[in-house]
Amino acid sequence: MTSNTETENAVESRQKITPNLWFDDQAVEAAEFYTSVFENAEIKGTTHYPDAGQEITGREAGSVMTVAFQVEGFTFVALNGGPEFSFNPSISFFVSRETKEEMDELWARLVDGGEVLIQLDEHPFSDYYGWVQDKYGVTWQLILPSNEGDWRPDLVPSLMFTQDNVNKAEEAIDFYTSVFADTELGHLERYPEDTGPAKKGALAFGDFKVEDVWLAVMDTGVEQDFAFNEAISLIVNCETQDEIDELWDALSAAPEAERCGWLKDKFGVSWQITPTMLNELPDDDPEANARMMEALLEMKKLDIAELQTAYNGN
Repeated sequence: MTSNTETENAVESRQKITPNLWFDDQAVEAAEFYTSVFENAEIKGTTHYPDAGQEITGREAGSVMTVAFQVEGFTFVALNGGPEFSFNPSISFFVSRETKEEMDELWARLVDGGEVLIQLDEHPFSDYYGWVQDKYGVTWQLILPSNEGDWRPDLVPSLMFTQDNVNKAEEAIDFYTSVFADTELGHLERYPEDTGPAKKGALAFGDFKVEDVWLAVMDTGVEQDFAFNEAISLIVNCETQDEIDELWDALSAAPEAERCGWLKDKFGVSWQITPTMLNELPDDDPEANARMMEALLEMKKLDIAELQTAYNGN
């Protein structure tokens, strides 16, 4: 969903896949926190809820809807969506640093008010690694990369397959690389033996690229009490209706979850299939934006022509 912006369009980046972080009323506070924690970070723009759809969204007109921010050149969107969903480690974010000193500094900022999931230390798979849940519940995996292997960006979203999805991480890679264009397979590291719920040969780690974005996956080797939910979804920015239609048909596996461009795939991962035109229309006409919002709130799969018609008032 979109509305008029305060400074610039909330998602100005050409980044194809953008993580959406669902907050209650902490989107502004959280975005300011992350852009203070990371040195290479900035807030890119803010959108507000219009008058339209208050009975559906429950959000006060004029209140902040989204804040777009960048960390290490990677765009996130923080959404004030309500209290329905809470973060868990099923989707986390790998962050690499060149030195232990840099990792220690970042770790100290993230762990303040948060919780250690895996202590920052030497581990069999890394000279220096730790997993932390910050004070908002978002989890980060800090790692000192080896000097060997191919280049990866400093920030990579990671999907952990738990519960009924354990042992499906490789299947997910095959699925996503078949759905999206311009993909690339990265590293695959397998469990050498059965490890908790993960079977021998399941992925202890794997990564792949979709368009311009690297994603990591893993099958959990420990029983977990959480799974994917809407707290973190993946926005896909689409140029055409054909692209929206194709991705929607390929990804959507839960008709009851289809709403306002949101869907869930067969693994339970939430996606937002959205047209880039939402961020390209002029934002100086509140009535036009309200008409478009009313139309959007009635849709499941978004229809570019109908949204444009609503915006124009035809």
